[in-house]
Amino acid sequence: MERFSEYRIMWVMVFFDLPTETKKEKKAYSDFRKKLVNDGFTMFQFSIYLRHCASHENADVHIKRVKNILPEQGHIGILCITDKQFGSMELFYGKKEKEISTPYQQLELF
Repeated sequence: MERFSEYRIMWVMVFFDLPTETKKEKKAYSDFRKKLVNDGFTMFQFSIYLRHCASHENADVHIKRVKNILPEQGHIGILCITDKQFGSMELFYGKKEKEISTPYQQLELF
């Protein structure tokens, strides 16, 4: 069944480095982060948020939403990878390897 292929399911990662020196910059940072969370993104690391998407088309919808909320200043990167690529990531806390835990559980209703 191609619908649930690990090559079709996508992860959207948003990387950002925003200035936070003034009140206006802090507000822009906070607003951007809140909008990401409201769109279903989860913090992966500080300033790196990710979202599980059922397909490339679904990922495109969320990428477009991120582009619509970009703040005036700062550096933002958006990366879309397959579930297969995400699953091959190696994570470490110091020298200890950590299991990759998927922050979302995909539910099938039908």
